[in-house]
Amino acid sequence: MSDRRPRPAWRRQPEQPTGAQPTAEPPSPSPSEEQRRSVVQATLYRDGRRVSSPATLAETFRQLREHPDGMAWIGLHRPTEKELQSLAAEFDLHELAVEDAREAHQRPKLERYGDTLFVVLRAARYLDAQEEVDFGELHVFVGPDFVITVRHGAAPDLSAVRRRMEQDPDLLALGPEAVLYAILDAVVDGYAPVVAGVQNDIDEIETEVFGGDPAVSRRIYELSREMVEFQRATRPLVGMLHGLMAGFAKYGTDEELQRYLRDVADHVTHTSERVDGFRQALTEILTVNATLVTQQQNAEMRALAEAGFEQNEEIKKISAWAAILFAPTLVGTIYGMNFDHMPELHWAGGYPFAVLLMAMVCVSLYVVFKKKDWL
Repeated sequence: MSDRRPRPAWRRQPEQPTGAQPTAEPPSPSPSEEQRRSVVQATLYRDGRRVSSPATLAETFRQLREHPDGMAWIGLHRPTEKELQSLAAEFDLHELAVEDAREAHQRPKLERYGDTLFVVLRAARYLDAQEEVDFGELHVFVGPDFVITVRHGAAPDLSAVRRRMEQDPDLLALGPEAVLYAILDAVVDGYAPVVAGVQNDIDEIETEVFGGDPAVSRRIYELSREMVEFQRATRPLVGMLHGLMAGFAKYGTDEELQRYLRDVADHVTHTSERVDGFRQALTEILTVNATLVTQQQNAEMRALAEAGFEQNEEIKKISAWAAILFAPTLVGTIYGMNFDHMPELHWAGGYPFAVLLMAMVCVSLYVVFKKKDWL
């Protein structure tokens, strides 16, 4: 192993290849390709350099036996039961870890089975068009001479990790641990665009809340659910990385890799804190939105009540005048019946009496309604 300190290859942007380059691991095969083969890339390395790229798992196993000082890096995407059993038999993988890799939908965790380390990671990517967070699941088996990655979902793009590691053979020569830390770093770095996208969404939501957008409540709820999922992806990583750091002395981890792992731990801690802040902010925004909606509803109810009050006042006025006008109509109707035996019918003062009676009733009703503020 060279005495030169290896550079953090996965922190650099990949350079343009010069000359012939090996075939890179595609980030995500199309559905038809996925059905034909789930072995995305199988590669054998010696001293940090690619020796071969076997086409099948059986060929990979054979070549690794022929080169006991080599390291196999096998990338799988939703493998079949037969492929997982083949890997388990060749590398003595624990049945519980194999079952987790087959079933997926696991929480992030780190478990050690003898000489094999089993790691479950939840990768994330931000989809600009849909303005939502897409989560993927990655299972990593790390042994003395092999690294097996099992992806369930489009993220993360492990082809970039492979290219960056191959561009620094000294770093890749540190073995499977270096590959594991590079994968961890790629997953954690993939959180940065998600954090930026969510921050932009929250800024837009704040504007929509105070703009009175009626659809903002649904958007807040959906983003809150994504933040819960994001918390489940990032929070366990903090403990996992500290667990790896606690085993530095026991497993003789290279000092440079220790520095890289501490850097990854700092990044994931920062991301976890940001996600916690996002969830708290969304909770507060939801409370503010509920308050604003309540205030708007109260204002609408008040306006309706005022309109109803005004309408009621108008109805009272109409009713009062209708009652006043009804009184002379009633008197006139009685005296208009033309019965022969009505006492006032042939009375000389009958007409003035009827008019005076109508006037008295109308004035009395007017006074009564006026006192009751109906007029």
